[in-house]
Amino acid sequence: MRIADVLNSKGHSHVATIAPDADVTELLALLATHGIGAAVVSEDGGDTIAGIVSERDIVRRLAVAPDSLRTCVRDIMTVRVHTCSPETTVADLSLDMTQRRIRHVPVVRDGRMVGLVSIGDVVKHRISQLEHEADHLASYIQQ
Repeated sequence: MRIADVLNSKGHSHVATIAPDADVTELLALLATHGIGAAVVSEDGGDTIAGIVSERDIVRRLAVAPDSLRTCVRDIMTVRVHTCSPETTVADLSLDMTQRRIRHVPVVRDGRMVGLVSIGDVVKHRISQLEHEADHLASYIQQ
C-alpha cells in the first residue's frame, strides 16, 4: 500500500494552511475550526511549504512565554519539514514517523503539496488493510 491510497481513502485533498505572518491566535482558531492538530505554513496558501506548526509547537512556546498568543507563526513553526511522495509505502512512512517522532507529513509531488497524512491516517489505513487480510484468510480457511 502506498500513501496515495491513504490520500484516496480520506476522500479529500484539502490541507489546512496558514501564512507565516499570521499570529498564534489565528492558528488556534484554524486548528479548532477544522478539528486538526497541525497546519502547513505556506506563503501561497498551498503549493509551497515554508514550515509546519502543530499543537505541540504552541504548547512549547506558551510554556516559556505565556503571553505569546500574538507571536507570528513563523516564530514557532518547524522549518525543516519532513515530506513524502504519493509513492511512499505506508510501512516506510509509518516507520519514519515513529523514528522521527512526527505526527503530520505533507505529501509532495513534483515540488507541489498534494496532501497531508497524519499518524492517525496511517494507522487507520493499516488497520483496515489488516482487517481485509484477516477476512480474506478466514474466507479461504472456511472453503
